[in-house]
Amino acid sequence: MDNTLGYRFHNEALLSQALIHSSYINEHRMNPLENNERLEFLGDAVLELIISRRIYMRYPELSEGELTKLRASVVCEAMLAKKARVLGLGEQLRMSKGESQSGGANRDSALCDAFEAVLGAIFLDGGFDAAETFALAQLDGELAIMRADIRQSDGKTYLQEQLQKNSREAIEYAVVEEKGPDHDKLFVVALRHGGKHIGTGEGKSKKEAEQAAATDAIQTLGL
Repeated sequence: MDNTLGYRFHNEALLSQALIHSSYINEHRMNPLENNERLEFLGDAVLELIISRRIYMRYPELSEGELTKLRASVVCEAMLAKKARVLGLGEQLRMSKGESQSGGANRDSALCDAFEAVLGAIFLDGGFDAAETFALAQLDGELAIMRADIRQSDGKTYLQEQLQKNSREAIEYAVVEEKGPDHDKLFVVALRHGGKHIGTGEGKSKKEAEQAAATDAIQTLGL
C-alpha cells in the first residue's frame, strides 16, 4: 500500500485505521473511535488548506469567489472518490460483510472518506509537507484541468476581468455574419477592444458565438 500511495508510514497503525469503515467496527464490536471517521475529519481540513494555498499562490488573478469555485471543483466527493479508486483504496477498505456485499467499497462517499482519512493519517505521521506532497501528487493535474474548464465555460467574464485590469476601453461583440437556413443558423461574432479586432467565434446562438469569440481572444492574447 505504501508504494501505491508514494509515502512510507512510520506508524502503520495510522494507515490501518484510515481504512476501517464504521460498519466494520459495529460488526466486530470494536471501540467506535477506531474507525476512520476522526482521521477523515482531520484530512478534510488539511486538504482544504493545501488546495487553498496552492490555488492562491498559482492563480493571483482570481477573485475570492473564483478561488472558492475552483477549490470546490477539486475538493469534492466525486473527485476524491475517483482518486481513491486509482489508488485502490476500495480494495483495502475493511467493511462489514453486508456493506461489502452491497457494493459499499465502491460508493463515492466511502471512497472519498477513505481518501481524506489516508491524508489525515499521512499528516499525523509525516507532517504538513508530507500531506501536501501526497495531495498535490493526486490533485495538481486536476486543478489545471478544472481551471481551464472554468475559464472555457465563461470566457466572456474571464476576458472582461483580465482586460479591465489595464484598460477602460469597451469590449464590443458584433454579429458579422449569419450562415445557413433559419432552422439551423450559425452566427459569426467578431470581438473588438480598444478599436482592435481580438477574436472571432461561431455558434448556434449569438451567446454561444460570443463565448467562442471570447475564448479565441483569450488564446490570442495569451491570457
